[in-house]
Amino acid sequence: MKVMLLAAGEGRRLLPLTQNLPKPMLMVGGETLIGRWIDRFVDAGYREFVINTWHCGDMLMTALGDGSNRGIDIQYSPEPELLETGGGIKLALPLLGEEFIVVSADTVCDFELSNLPETLGDGDAHLVLVDNPNHHPTGDFSLDEKGNLGFSTKCLTYAGIGLYSAALFNDTPSGPFKLRLLMDRAIERGRLTGEHYRGFWQDVGTIERYQAVSRHFEK
Repeated sequence: MKVMLLAAGEGRRLLPLTQNLPKPMLMVGGETLIGRWIDRFVDAGYREFVINTWHCGDMLMTALGDGSNRGIDIQYSPEPELLETGGGIKLALPLLGEEFIVVSADTVCDFELSNLPETLGDGDAHLVLVDNPNHHPTGDFSLDEKGNLGFSTKCLTYAGIGLYSAALFNDTPSGPFKLRLLMDRAIERGRLTGEHYRGFWQDVGTIERYQAVSRHFEK
């Protein structure tokens, strides 16, 4: 199964750190954010990666190469414009296969990757959810005792880690669109499942959060 690492965003809230640097190449604990994810997936047995690029994409591709020096395969999906998450994944579908893992490369998480399902069966996607951080107190989705996602008032936050089916992207628009539109549609069909991860997770969306993650690895 292939792993798609989302790495196209501009990182505007991290300026000036991301002025001339892709956000996933920020250093945390002596390693880049995206390098940390690649290491974790390689340790878990994954060998095929797809990375979407836009902001400073050439720098990212030069830094990571094709992966052959590590015995892995890295392919790239350069975006002609910033396509948002949904549009970016759709553009990369020819490289990904019928089922694939997607991870936001600007997050740090200790989730055990082997806990992801081996297949989706009849589902469209399976998401990892975490407790709501202070900057997102209302969360994204509810999770019932059977692992189905919904829209009730007690919600958890999507961690940016999930197993996806290419079929989720059927009948979607060309150009930029939000992944949340497809998630909501899958919930209405009863085809979106998830699990609650209670360990360490942090997105690196602002200077303050980046500093918090850096302090975590200094302990």
